[in-house]
Parts: sequence; C-alpha cells; structure tokens
Amino acid sequence: MSALSVEVVNLTRLTVDPAAVAVLVAGVLGGEGVTSGELGVRFVGARRMRALNREYLGHDEVTDVLAFPLEDGDENPRDTGPREESPREESPRAGSPGDKSRGAGDESASAVPRLLGDVVVCPLRAAAQARAAGTPLAGEIALLLVHGTLHVLGYDHETDAGEMALRQARHLADASWERLLGQD
Repeated sequence: MSALSVEVVNLTRLTVDPAAVAVLVAGVLGGEGVTSGELGVRFVGARRMRALNREYLGHDEVTDVLAFPLEDGDENPRDTGPREESPREESPRAGSPGDKSRGAGDESASAVPRLLGDVVVCPLRAAAQARAAGTPLAGEIALLLVHGTLHVLGYDHETDAGEMALRQARHLADASWERLLGQD
C-alpha cells in the first residue's frame, strides 16, 4: 500500500511552507480514513483563480478555494466536478455523525497511485477574508485547505445537513496551522 502524497506548488509571492501544508492536508485525509493516494495543492493569483472559476463553474469572479476531485463517479458518488465555496458562509449545525466511508474508497494495494484531485487556493482572496474576519492569514489558509480537501473527498455542505461543517471544525481544531506561511 502506498502512502499519502501531497504535492504543493506555490505560484504566488506569498511564502508558504510546503511541508506544513502537506502535513495539514495529510492529517485531514488520514482523519477521513484515506491512507494512500496523491493530492495536489496549488496556490494561485487572483487572475488565475478567476479564470479557473469562470472556466469550470461559470462564475466570473475570484474565489477563495476550488476543489477538483479526480475519482470517478463509482468511487466518489458526489463527484460533480470542481467545487467552489466560501467556508466562512457556513455555520456548523447539528447533524448525523456521518459516513466515514465517503472519503475512504478502495484502499487496495495496487502499483498505480490513487489520484484524489487538486485543491486550489487564492491567497489574495484569503488575505481579504482574514482581514475582514480579524483572523490570522495562516488560519484562513488552513480553513481553505481543510475545506477544499473535504470537497475533494466528496463532501458537499449544500446537501449534507451540516456534516461537512462539523468535520471541518474538528479538523481545524486538531490542525497545527501556525507554520503554514513559514513564520516562526
């Protein structure tokens, strides 16, 4: 069985600690029962994020995070293409404890790595949201990474009666995000 692999690419001026990003995302994946696979994380500028949002979701605006699940419909029944949501617009509600199999899928030991998908974050949008909320930028980036990773695994807060918001809150409570931006 192969291990989790998180590839981090930063195409912005923001200093990001790729190892800290990979640890945070791998923690979410592991917490959701995913023990092997590959996930890409990209940090992009506002123009690129707007273009992706327009191309894949038809929204001609900059968004904070996009998720691109790569599993086919049999492995991820909620997969309907890229997802874009603002995690700040959610409010945790009481919901069912959830089905842990949603993110786990088939963990067979094959030579071909399980390609989970990509999470794309726009730090410029995250910075504006952090300022508006009075929170640290690293905390906002962590929120977006957790949110996007859950979307890659098939969660959809618009249809799950608060389950994704609860899982997101649990992962953020367990996460160490202070070093995501390479700060001491």
